[in-house]
Amino acid sequence: MAVSYNKLWKLLIDKKMSRAELRRAASISPNTMTKLTRDEEVSMAVMGRICDVLETNIGEVMDFIPEKEN
Repeated sequence: MAVSYNKLWKLLIDKKMSRAELRRAASISPNTMTKLTRDEEVSMAVMGRICDVLETNIGEVMDFIPEKEN
């Protein structure tokens, strides 16, 4: 399964928060922020910190996208 963080980016816009502000507030490393930008998997600990900072649950910041079968 692939992941999508499109909901996260939309939520940041709604909360008028930049990616850099989120990175600092949630103690996210630059490498992990790059993974989020590329829709790559990150640890649940990171997702938990993001949810804490944004005061939301994980379903509102990411989606699992099923891969299509050939």
